Amino acid sequence: MSENEKVESMADFEDEINASLKSYREGDCINGTIISVEEEEVIVDLHTYSQGVIYPDEYSDDPGFHAMDELRTGDPIRVVVLDRDDGKGRVLLSRREAVREEAWKTLKEAMDTHTVYTVKVNSSVNGGVITYIEGQRAFIPASQLALDFVEDTESFIGKKLQVVVITCDPDANKLVLSAKEVERELAAARHDKKINALQKGYITEGTVVRIEPYGCFVDIGDELTGLVHISEIADKFLKSPKEVVKYGDVVKVKILSVDEGKIRLSMKQAIEEKAPELSDDDALEYHDEDTGSTLASVFAGIKLDD
Repeated sequence: MSENEKVESMADFEDEINASLKSYREGDCINGTIISVEEEEVIVDLHTYSQGVIYPDEYSDDPGFHAMDELRTGDPIRVVVLDRDDGKGRVLLSRREAVREEAWKTLKEAMDTHTVYTVKVNSSVNGGVITYIEGQRAFIPASQLALDFVEDTESFIGKKLQVVVITCDPDANKLVLSAKEVERELAAARHDKKINALQKGYITEGTVVRIEPYGCFVDIGDELTGLVHISEIADKFLKSPKEVVKYGDVVKVKILSVDEGKIRLSMKQAIEEKAPELSDDDALEYHDEDTGSTLASVFAGIKLDD
């Protein structure tokens, strides 16, 4: 044997030997490697003289969890020791307990960062519905299911919802979600997008939906409403908008400006807007069967959405 050849001794394997002889106590949170996966049990290599086993009740808090779909042989796994012997010489383990501890940390961060999750409603209970998120049971109150209050919570069973965490209390085991918050934010984003698409000078029609001493509000469609100030209703002095308009009137308006989500409109400028002269191509012929008369008309200044 040459001087460069090293003689292996027990000291060289000291770490491995100590690890193999290590024993665990109840409550220890340890790392292992999955050896095999079955619906009835999952076997875990604990890198000791004995193996560990997880039974179905300790897979997950989520009743929809299936070990064969979620776990793979060779994957690392974090587990909690329930007992040093399951009766067959294996360490009794819980994936559920280990996941729960990490899940609450993740959910607390998700609440702070306003993270949006997609969940599936599992069941209906008094006052709301139950779902699971990060493997944990969560409650969505009826008042947080949609923008409008929901009475029939059973109709939500099986539906997928986008939610955010609004209450996360691991000590009380209380986890509350809201789909309403996400819907409200999406609706606001859609509304802002519609407003930003409006162009100054655009002329359209709308319906008078509210009248105030200082002017009237006109619904121009697509859930957008703008204000026609009293000075922009007619080309004359008005003591009250009611001198010219009434609730439900369909009026022509011109967009004056869009500022910080507020739409300013003008009726008088829309009326004063001069229509372009008609060409032969612009004219639309209309034949009245009864009178035999022919009318020419054109839609001027109207911009259609894509």
